[in-house]
Amino acid sequence: MNKIRQYFNTLEITRGLGIALLGSGFIYLNYWGFSFALLNTILAFSSLFLLFQSNIKTWFWSGFFTGFLWFWWIGISFLHYEMPWAIPLVILFVSISYGTIFLFIAWNSHKISTVLSLPDTLTPLILKALGLLTLSYIHPFNFDWYKPELAFIESYLGIEKWQYSIILLSLILTLYKRNIIFLLLVILAYQPTTQPTITIENKNIALSTTHITVKDKWDTSLHATQYQKIFHTIDHAIAQHKSLIILPESIFPIYLNRSAKLIDTLQKKAQNISIVTGGLYWDGTTPRNSTYIFEKEKILVANKVLLVPFGESNPLPDFLSTWVNKIFYDGAVDYKASSNVIDYTIDKISYRNAICFEATSEKLYEKNKQGNRPDNMIVLSNNGWFTPSTEPTLQKLLLQYYSKKYGTTIYHSANMSASYIVKKGITLKTISNP
Repeated sequence: MNKIRQYFNTLEITRGLGIALLGSGFIYLNYWGFSFALLNTILAFSSLFLLFQSNIKTWFWSGFFTGFLWFWWIGISFLHYEMPWAIPLVILFVSISYGTIFLFIAWNSHKISTVLSLPDTLTPLILKALGLLTLSYIHPFNFDWYKPELAFIESYLGIEKWQYSIILLSLILTLYKRNIIFLLLVILAYQPTTQPTITIENKNIALSTTHITVKDKWDTSLHATQYQKIFHTIDHAIAQHKSLIILPESIFPIYLNRSAKLIDTLQKKAQNISIVTGGLYWDGTTPRNSTYIFEKEKILVANKVLLVPFGESNPLPDFLSTWVNKIFYDGAVDYKASSNVIDYTIDKISYRNAICFEATSEKLYEKNKQGNRPDNMIVLSNNGWFTPSTEPTLQKLLLQYYSKKYGTTIYHSANMSASYIVKKGITLKTISNP
């Protein structure tokens, strides 16, 4: 108990909160509609500068509040399961998880330096930097939305690992030599904030945004009205001479492959426009979260590859997974994921299939069996589980991150948040109205 009490020092808690606020500021500025490269650069850099100078206890609180500020919205989903009591428990669990990770990095750097009898400040600084570099690869329960370098996505500094390494190196040398001249090293990590004119090659794509709450989405009595609105949206795109319309994730919240009437209607409309839409899929044994692609006489189903931890698939061992599903999800069966990423072609253009969570994961940008990374990606999302919150903002920033890193043009259609196109890390077109 005495050891635990030592961590509840007001000064260390306050310092940890301040560091987390600086490191999370870019999310909330973007959420409120502000994006200033200089301010984002100062906030992110200051957060790291203060963190490097902090003790082990402050590292824990920095991680704790970082987990809270980045991911408090995870608990909101439990409102839809009518379990509001679980919200603070989930938020606390997430916060402690990231606090523990930060604590481990700081404690390890101190312990290794002591064991090796290296009392100078350089060794722990280097070890802390290595810990921060590996944070992007630490995925608690397969949840990989935390990337510390993401704080520089809309700044004057880059998000590539080599650029992030230069930023950390400049801090190490500045603190070790106690000379701010070494801060000039960050110039090597500079990234231009202005891009040459970026154009969208295919302007005949219609992105659809819907505003259907989770409660209404699964209310079968409302489905007929909702489907009519979807068909009206498709007809409107046809009238505008669009060649492709993209609809959000599970906009048809049924096993679409088992509804001959809906399939027939969509196939008829596909004679005039290609349709990419979300829907559920049932193979007779296991449910899947899927993308349906309708093209004239052809129908393709692309299943999700990476499932949302706890939301779609339980990452716990089987004996715990069954218990959690029974208690929290009324005994529902986990979704099943496809084993390989799926690319499909529409009008001679290849698109990587992605559904919500998986579009923000590195795996979806890996090379396919033919050795190709995705030049284009179609993403379908349902953000109704987490709105209103900063989740759609963080999702957009992550899509900008991957678009910049891999050069992928992303077409994102969402429910309960804006739809948009991201190219070269820049959001080009935003659609917020249905």
